[in-house]
Amino acid sequence: MADNVVLAGATGNLGGRIARALSNRGANVVALTRSGTSDETKRKALESLGVKVRTVDMASVSELASACEGSACIVSALQGLRDVIVDTQTVLLEAALKAGVARFIPSDFSTDFRTLAPGENRNYDLRREFHQRLDVEMIASTSIFNGVFGEVLTQNVPYLNFEKKMVGYWEDPDWRLDFTTMDDTAAYTAAAALDPTTPVALGIASFSVTLRELAKFTDEVLKTPFHLVRLGSLEDLSRRNKSERTAHLEGENELYPQWQQTQYEHSMFSVHHESFDNDRYPDVKWTSLTDLLAQRSQASGA
Repeated sequence: MADNVVLAGATGNLGGRIARALSNRGANVVALTRSGTSDETKRKALESLGVKVRTVDMASVSELASACEGSACIVSALQGLRDVIVDTQTVLLEAALKAGVARFIPSDFSTDFRTLAPGENRNYDLRREFHQRLDVEMIASTSIFNGVFGEVLTQNVPYLNFEKKMVGYWEDPDWRLDFTTMDDTAAYTAAAALDPTTPVALGIASFSVTLRELAKFTDEVLKTPFHLVRLGSLEDLSRRNKSERTAHLEGENELYPQWQQTQYEHSMFSVHHESFDNDRYPDVKWTSLTDLLAQRSQASGA
């Protein structure tokens, strides 16, 4: 039973990686897919890993509980707004309780939002709302806090802008940012799912770097010096985010409206790990900043 894991969100980008990592560790994985929306190609990809795919009504506690019976842990890699992060995960939690599942790993996978002020990040507020239910139930839970997905550094973001040759920062160039690649996050999550002794939170990072160090990296390693540019204060960013959110209410129905993306920037520059749990699973190999950007160069043909 200890090797039996239920995975929700397995057809997503992170979820698929977690499924592969669990399979690599010899876990018996049941992937839950939503009735009527399953992608046959993704289903076959999961089955090729040895994963059992169960199509269920994600609004049905009884169907989910039946799929979860005999499992030691449920991992949620679901992504969405309140209807998913709060509502669907609550149904999944109720199913776990009904099925007697001992452990639950919610779809947090983010900066540690527990110390962030409510209202500064809509998507983190939804996770905090779900935790109000999760944290009082008789089930052990563990949040994986991986900082920021490292892949964003390959996507021409303000804090590593390849077009403008700029490293932009808010407030403090010596603030340290924590980055974890999706593969590293998945590998660590798989190990945690099979570990019955995990605490309520685990903080990880493939690498941590200040913006001043990142600018130095572009000069010394990439051999293309980027300018270190102050974008403003955190107070400036907070005001702008609130103004943009008010002006663009249609974004409330979007997962990543522009103001949500800059809310993530505010969170990145507001909280980071004070300690790391990387060493808990010594077999997890961590991606370096050099390796990550080398992969970008290879992909772009640079």
